[in-house]
Parts: sequence; structure tokens; C-alpha cells
Amino acid sequence: MTSVENVKRVLVTGASKGIGYACAEWFASRGHKVAVHYRSGKDAAEEFCKRYDQCVPLGADLSDTDAQKKLVEDVCESFGGIDILVNNAGMSLDKILLMAKPEDLDRILKVNVTPVMHLTKLATKKMLKQRWGRVIQVSSVVGHTGNAGQSLYSLSKGAISAFTKSAAQELAKAGITINCVAPGFIQTAMTDALSDVQQEAILTGIPMKRIGNPSEVAACVGFLASDGASYVTGSTLHVNGGMYCA
Repeated sequence: MTSVENVKRVLVTGASKGIGYACAEWFASRGHKVAVHYRSGKDAAEEFCKRYDQCVPLGADLSDTDAQKKLVEDVCESFGGIDILVNNAGMSLDKILLMAKPEDLDRILKVNVTPVMHLTKLATKKMLKQRWGRVIQVSSVVGHTGNAGQSLYSLSKGAISAFTKSAAQELAKAGITINCVAPGFIQTAMTDALSDVQQEAILTGIPMKRIGNPSEVAACVGFLASDGASYVTGSTLHVNGGMYCA
């Protein structure tokens, strides 16, 4: 367990399922205080917090800028501040470019990109006072490789990576690091819905010949939040079984 003086105050967005849930569990199981954000998974978030009494469930629609501000304020009210932000919440939108509508672009930017920028800004303003902080964005391999049929999703995830590089340079002197984790294909509800044929096709492009586990992504998030990664900022850690090597 983490000693009392080393307990960190953590916000994980989109933490009621999948990678976000695994990230919340990684921190909570080590004794950290975790704000478990959810949009529609209230029951799962509340059950999680019954298991870890140092955690709080916080609901918010992160496409709303007022809700973003309130979320950070609620975290600080609950814990007295914020040390670590994991920007995991997001959505997928599969559509070929020629079929994409302007409202599709507006929607994916409003969900995947704008909250990352605003929450990073809001959280790091709090972190400046303590001259220490960690921000980890959960991006995607397709933000670097692209993928047919995912032009808009790739655009949103690539934007997160570019934003992270700039923000990291701006805040490095303040003792705040900002990095990305870019998962490949991970065992979640989305991959569970794929047919055997689709999964086999995916596996042909993964040198490890298996789909990853959310806990493997969470461990990488945990590393980037640790003192062991204190000299790492503006970087992307790829977690994809070798399908993209950067």
C-alpha cells in the first residue's frame, strides 16, 4: 500500500468501464484517492467506490464546458486538490470520409478533444500551486497510423497527441508532466462485439497475436503518473502488441 504522505488525488474520466475502470482500479488498489467519473455508468461507478472507500463517484457530461469545470471543482472539494488527471473518456465514430457530415466532426471534437484541452487546463491550474502534477491522455494507435473508416476518430486522437506535446513544453518548468498512452486493440465491450472473423483479421496485424488487456494499459498509465517517470513529458507510450512501433 502507498504510505499516507504519498497518497495522490486522482481524477479518471470515463472510469465506469473498460480502460478507465482499469486505471481507476490501478490507483485505488494502491491506496490513492480516486474520483471515478462516469457519464452513464452510475451503478458501476458507485459499486467501485463501495469497494474502495477513499474513492468518490462523480457524474458529468463532458461535452458541456460547465460540467467540465464543475467536475474539477468537485474533485478538489472532495480531496482538497488534484495531483493526477487521466483523460480517458471518449467515443468512437466509424464512418468513411466521404460519408462524414459536418455535425459528425463537431460531435467527435466536442467529446474527444475539447474536454481533454479544458480538463488539462483546469487541472494544471490547480497543480501549479503545488509545483507537481501528472496528466495522462488516453489516445489511440489510430491517431498515429490512421485507419480506413475511422478518419474522424483518427483526427481526434491525433489532435490529442499534438496538444499533449505543446502543453507539456509549456508546463515542464512547473514540475507538471503531460503524456499520452496510445492503446492498440484492447479487450473491451467494443472488441467483444466483433465477430470471430473480424477478430482474426485484427490479430494478423498484431505481432504478439493477441488482443491486449485493460490492466496492461492501466499499468502504463500508472508508470507515467509515478515518480519513476519524472523526466518523461510530451511523450506517447504505445501499448499495442507491436502493431505500430514508434
